[in-house]
Amino acid sequence: MKKKIAFICVHNSCRSQIAEALGKHLRGDAFDFFSAGTKTKPQINPDAVRLIKALYGIDMALTQYSKTIDRIPQPDVAISMGCDVECPFIGRAFDDDWGLPDPTGKSDAEFISVIDSIVQKILAL
Repeated sequence: MKKKIAFICVHNSCRSQIAEALGKHLRGDAFDFFSAGTKTKPQINPDAVRLIKALYGIDMALTQYSKTIDRIPQPDVAISMGCDVECPFIGRAFDDDWGLPDPTGKSDAEFISVIDSIVQKILAL
């Protein structure tokens, strides 16, 4: 049985969604990937959707949505994406904190830098 890995951000609308999409794409054969937040947004960050579609051909708007931690299976591994906005609380300690800056509202270059960091960390799992 594959380990369940959950990527957690406060709003589950950007970094955690990117990590879920890329996790499934790059390492879905080895792990089951999920993302969640402690709050939700009405939609995934449009810049994240646009760039992941352009770079990897994945349309997150069709396959993913913003959800809270109680809407996903209990993860074996819970990874915080970073606490620069606000630290999410999920009722237990995180197994890892990737410490990624939130690229929301920033340039495509800054988004791509965060995406590249996520790719490298997923490949290292």
